[in-house]
Amino acid sequence: MKAQGTVYKYGDNIDTDVIIPARYLNTQDAKELASHCMEDIDKSFVTKVKQGDIMVGGENFGCGSSREHAPLAIKSAGIDCVIAKSFARIFYRNSINIGLPILECPAASEAIADGDTVAIDFDTGVITDVTTGATFQAEPFPPFIQNIIQKGGLMASIREGK
Repeated sequence: MKAQGTVYKYGDNIDTDVIIPARYLNTQDAKELASHCMEDIDKSFVTKVKQGDIMVGGENFGCGSSREHAPLAIKSAGIDCVIAKSFARIFYRNSINIGLPILECPAASEAIADGDTVAIDFDTGVITDVTTGATFQAEPFPPFIQNIIQKGGLMASIREGK
């Protein structure tokens, strides 16, 4: 599994209320959630993001409440992967549950700039900043987690079976 796209970079402690403001939590509609993704921190995000783009964050990405709306909004907006120094544990688990690939890689988080093009090989965990030529090593997911992500999340993988 591979991804390549333009980077949208954010800082430390990006919480779930910034990812999808609480005023929009009265819906489970993925497209509606995506239309408001990141709007309180980056109003232009939803007008620029394209399918296949990459989000990069700092420490403690996805902190705050335990809602699945946050990774769902990111994925539905078109983001193929989130790279960060670290993730809040519940965000990490919710991301896998809805099929959003996430990689912890402090060196990549530091070095990759907003607007760079990044390529990711999920099988090996190699992250390449195509813009600069720099490569970084993240811990790849084990095959069973990759399977969950490839099938679109935990419930989809259960429905489909092994």
